[in-house]
Amino acid sequence: MALRVVQTNDQSHTVFDPVLNETYHSTHGAIQESRHVFIGAGLMHIVQKLNSISVLEIGFGTGLNALLTLMEAETLGKPVEYTAIEAFPLERDTWEQLNYPLRLCSIDYTAIFGKLHLAPWGMTEEISRYFRLHKIHQKLEDYSPLLECFDLVYFDAFSPATQPELWTACIFIKLYNTMKPGGILVTYSAKGEVRRAMKTAGFLVEKLPGPPGKRHILRATKNS
Repeated sequence: MALRVVQTNDQSHTVFDPVLNETYHSTHGAIQESRHVFIGAGLMHIVQKLNSISVLEIGFGTGLNALLTLMEAETLGKPVEYTAIEAFPLERDTWEQLNYPLRLCSIDYTAIFGKLHLAPWGMTEEISRYFRLHKIHQKLEDYSPLLECFDLVYFDAFSPATQPELWTACIFIKLYNTMKPGGILVTYSAKGEVRRAMKTAGFLVEKLPGPPGKRHILRATKNS
């Protein structure tokens, strides 16, 4: 069954996977959720402490988190090195339907959004003056990152019910090791088993208020 582009409550699109019976974002608002979880609780929480930022995204998906991060990098004038892992990239006829550039701002970011998706896999591409993208076409389980590379991790995999193999202590230990001391990981899931897996990996875990439709999200910090 084919993926479908659907509209969420803030008028921005998401993608529905009928095989998994799950959307890529909250149906309460895709842009709203991504801004709250990954930009607000993640990027803006650490950006003032750093002159440049290295980000690892688990699940490039629709490219929304990358686009939002690029826009903030341009606004703040701070370089971002952005690495994204995606096992199942969207086809062009799907991502071209997404309305994020037009919903986000008066400036047309359609060309930039296209550059994010069309950037070659396995290579670093300069998308803009302040944003460099390296996409990795691989399953997270098979990814072997270098140690202490990233300031910030966006953990945006499908839900623990759908992809339980990605929400284990083993996975979070791998991510803990690839983060710099003091780095943070943010995710939309606040389930008890997720918190416990993060704590087993060594993270200091805090529950934060969630976006509309969700009570809590998680932010996990690696000890300095």
